[in-house]
Amino acid sequence: MGQKSTANGAASGGGRGSSVFPRYRQIQKTFNNIKITVLCGFVTILVLRGTIGVGNLGSSSADAEQKALVEETNRILAEIRSDKDPTDTDDINGEAASINPNVTYTLGPKITDWDEERENWLKQNPQFPNFVNGGKPRILLVTGSPPNPCDNPIGDHYLLKSVKNKIDYCRLHGIEIVYNLAHLDKELAGYWAKLPLIRKLMLSHPEVEWIWWMDSDAMFTDMVFEVPLSKYANYNLVIHGYPDLLFEKKSWIALNTGSFLLRNCQWSLDLLDAWAPMGPKGLIRDEAGKILTANLRGRPAFEADDQSALIYLLITQKGEWMDKVFVENSYYLHGFWLGLVDKYEEMLEKYRPGLGDERWPFVTHFVGCKPCGSYGDYPVEKCLRSMERAFNFADNQVLKLYGFRHRGLLSPKIKRIRNETATPLELVDQFDIRSRVVRGSKS
Repeated sequence: MGQKSTANGAASGGGRGSSVFPRYRQIQKTFNNIKITVLCGFVTILVLRGTIGVGNLGSSSADAEQKALVEETNRILAEIRSDKDPTDTDDINGEAASINPNVTYTLGPKITDWDEERENWLKQNPQFPNFVNGGKPRILLVTGSPPNPCDNPIGDHYLLKSVKNKIDYCRLHGIEIVYNLAHLDKELAGYWAKLPLIRKLMLSHPEVEWIWWMDSDAMFTDMVFEVPLSKYANYNLVIHGYPDLLFEKKSWIALNTGSFLLRNCQWSLDLLDAWAPMGPKGLIRDEAGKILTANLRGRPAFEADDQSALIYLLITQKGEWMDKVFVENSYYLHGFWLGLVDKYEEMLEKYRPGLGDERWPFVTHFVGCKPCGSYGDYPVEKCLRSMERAFNFADNQVLKLYGFRHRGLLSPKIKRIRNETATPLELVDQFDIRSRVVRGSKS
């Protein structure tokens, strides 16, 4: 509806239009090259003049003036080069791809019979069942980060800790994991990058029953708790949120797309198709952001983001989608970090793992921290300290199996908490987190 009228875009293939401004791009590139050549010649003349004309009689003020001129020239050169988006790449004909506002953006060719195709594939490939380990749906956890190094070097270290945390959880619960570093669709860069990735994984892995997306800045902090998938037998999207905020207050934080589960089915492909058109970067995303800000309570004015777009879609097309959406808040599929990380000691003292709620949060999500970027909504020191506590809180649950634990929730160092005996397997049975995972899944 309102989304379709504003969220238009295209690129080559799969619903994308051809380039519409190639000549403009070529002229702009030529003009920039001329400016660079003129500036370089100007700097060369200045250097020669200072070297030949002044010689050894040059003063320190002249040197300072020349240095200032060079710095200013470098600044101008950097501005000229920054006019071109470094993520833009020219095609083999030298024409840059661009959005055609007359063609509705799509993730790819329209698919209408995925349920039938997938069912036939599963029958023909019984070695890849979609239910495993005694009838549990096969889950694929998907996460990722930008392809380039972090702006802040320590951000890469915390990305590593975050993916280690996810690997540990998946290993304990028999879940497969994919870590992505590629932009599969450059128009959907940033927080929209998850949509083309999820669609591609659904089509490439028909044996997977659920795709579980989790942001790179979210960590598991209850390593025993399991998502109660039997609870969602009649649903296709499971997402943390609050129905009253969604439909009564129309809040832009009624749901959180940092951690959600999407069933591999035709309904989900249709949802992705309806969700994506607000995402193409540039004019479309900017204009869609204005619509979202005007219709969602509390939303600041900025470009369209995937979370706000999903909320808007579910509000405006409630009858089409909501009967298959489970808005979960009985446990923390997404737990906002600011109210949790300082309570870990209290949780350790009073409660036990396997609860998943405010007593022992299943997922701690560091919304607004952006450890990989050069900016965030909270002080970087506070964010990194809190992420260290969350990681160590979860890591202690794993290290306990091996007889170790961190010296403190802010310490990367570990200490031995028990000595091995002549019958080590007795201790393994006593401390093995895996045994509680199995008991929890049966209860």
